[in-house]
Amino acid sequence: PFVGYPREPMPEGLPFRLHDYLTLVDWTGRCLREDKRGAIDQALPPILERLHIEAPEWMEMTSGFEERFKTLVGNRKRIDQACEQLGQRWVHGTRACERLMPG
Repeated sequence: PFVGYPREPMPEGLPFRLHDYLTLVDWTGRCLREDKRGAIDQALPPILERLHIEAPEWMEMTSGFEERFKTLVGNRKRIDQACEQLGQRWVHGTRACERLMPG
């Protein structure tokens, strides 16, 4: 898991925030071999904007991510579709998804 910035005592995990990691992945995807297939177009907005997630909601959602969302994350419609495909009636974290990812 992502455990945030280095501090004492330092919990086990990657020593940066998930938001920072996604920003790095997005930036890297834009820089690597832009002349080749697979590069992220510079004209595309940042990853959170493309996912229609506001930064404050993202920060709230990712703090305690593993505890809040045990299996699935997404808007209610997508979660219901996934539950149907998986043969499940419900999953942990549905209310948090509804609050943080309406629509």
